[in-house]
Amino acid sequence: MAEYKVNLIWDPEASVWIATSDDIPGLVLESGSLDVLIERVRFAAPEMLELNGVVQKEYPVRFSLDRFERIAV
Repeated sequence: MAEYKVNLIWDPEASVWIATSDDIPGLVLESGSLDVLIERVRFAAPEMLELNGVVQKEYPVRFSLDRFERIAV
C-alpha cells in the first residue's frame, strides 16, 4: 500500500500553515492552526485520491513539517 507524503509549511508573511502534496494531485489547503490543518487533510486526502482514481480502504499519510523562524535576542 502506498504511503502519501503531505508537506506542511509555515508561511510567516500570511501567518498560515499550508499543506501540499506531490503524491495527492490537487491537494492544497491552508489554516492558521496546525492541528486544524492536519484535520482538514484527513478529510480532503481520501476525497482527492478518489477523484484521481485511487480507491483504498485506508490511506497512509506521512506529514512532513517545515517551519523556519528568525529569533532575535
